[in-house]
Amino acid sequence: MFLGATGLRSHIWNNNLKSVLLLAGFPVLLILLGLAVTWLMVGMADPSAVSGGKGGAAAGFWQAELQRLPMIAAWSLGLAGIWFVIAWFAHQAMINAATGARPVTRKQETRAYNLLENLCISRGMTMPKLAVIETPALNAYASGLHEGQYTVTLTRGLMERLDDAELEAVIAHELSHIRHKDVRLLVIAIIFVGIISFVAEIVFRRIFWFGLRAGGDRRSGGRSGGLVIVAAIAILVIAYVLAIAIRFSLSRRREYMADAGAVELTHNPDAMISALRKISGHADIEDAPDEVREMFIENPKQGFMGVFATHPPIPKRIEMLVKYAGGTPSLGRSSVPEV
Repeated sequence: MFLGATGLRSHIWNNNLKSVLLLAGFPVLLILLGLAVTWLMVGMADPSAVSGGKGGAAAGFWQAELQRLPMIAAWSLGLAGIWFVIAWFAHQAMINAATGARPVTRKQETRAYNLLENLCISRGMTMPKLAVIETPALNAYASGLHEGQYTVTLTRGLMERLDDAELEAVIAHELSHIRHKDVRLLVIAIIFVGIISFVAEIVFRRIFWFGLRAGGDRRSGGRSGGLVIVAAIAILVIAYVLAIAIRFSLSRRREYMADAGAVELTHNPDAMISALRKISGHADIEDAPDEVREMFIENPKQGFMGVFATHPPIPKRIEMLVKYAGGTPSLGRSSVPEV
């Protein structure tokens, strides 16, 4: 089975390391964003302030910025701390609001609840919460930062279209994401990338709305003001690119690992193959934000020529299950049925 071949311990270790780096790097990025926003506000509102007066020397501005840096750092770290607290306690509510998911009980969803509970008992796992999205799309995801917060979310379409073995395989796939620490890394990345992208986009829209004033009052230091604005925009672009890089650093191998983990839990590779075939072409949840789509068992959005795909193609995943997990070859070659 390719679960061991790809190095589960290394996969979990890499996820933990990336989580720590994200946590450490987020305040630094916030400080850079704070500097960029400050420079934009000064450069666009009063270009003459950048030049240090009519003398035209910019040294006064940069000296003032250096003195202001501790205050910007304090505000940025304070905001990071507040955001950490909010995200720690409210991330599930935010994800549920973004996807339309709602928690359910055993009485409300007996079949799915029992399948989830039995799988957890078989591995001695603390049972995650169960949630449902009322959509005909076939999809699922796991979320949470630590034990007690984990949630497995299924769509209504998935529960209606999949038989017990197939639904069990999908639930096992999501439990594997929890066991492999994928969900913690994904939630941290979504929360941090989301705030960085949000700040950058708001500032870019403000620039577009009000226009750049670098070419304005050149007699009072407009040229220096323009340079400061360019520097600020460069910082924002770097932060935005880093945010995108973080998203793409989340290896697509996690889906192969979770597929293999599902087989390890259920001992039924054909059920996983059959579930993936039914999900293929019917997984799109239109209102879900792009960041949250990365958590789904399948994300139909592939980007330009597949370069920005967050998931490996389902036919490739099926091929791996046949080749390494003992799946039935005829199932892997079958066309995807209409549902």
